[in-house]
Amino acid sequence: MRKQYHLRPSAKGLRAWDVDRLVEMTKHLTPELVPLAAIREVDEPYWGEMTCRKVDGHARLIDECDPSFPIILSSDGRVMDGMHRVLKALRRGETHINAVRFKVDPEPDHVGVSPEDLPYQEQA
Repeated sequence: MRKQYHLRPSAKGLRAWDVDRLVEMTKHLTPELVPLAAIREVDEPYWGEMTCRKVDGHARLIDECDPSFPIILSSDGRVMDGMHRVLKALRRGETHINAVRFKVDPEPDHVGVSPEDLPYQEQA
């Protein structure tokens, strides 16, 4: 699987967090049940303009994702990792999902770098 980043715009340009680092940083946090209705991104544009092929790719990722891992939320409740797991839970008719939440968001790994210029590599 290709390296993953959580991306958010800012006044200084796009901020990018290495998802592997986020996962490592949250290993000590206790998961909590979060209502799916509280996840704002479900009803907001999230993946931009998508072609049918990209929708199919995301559908496959939703089908294949492992819901046993908690999603990662920022301090303001935004999804930093796990949107495919959120959508899998929604498709299953679930009302809550396991999540860990940062009390204070970590600094991003990159600021002002376009997604195409981030260091991606295949992972085993």
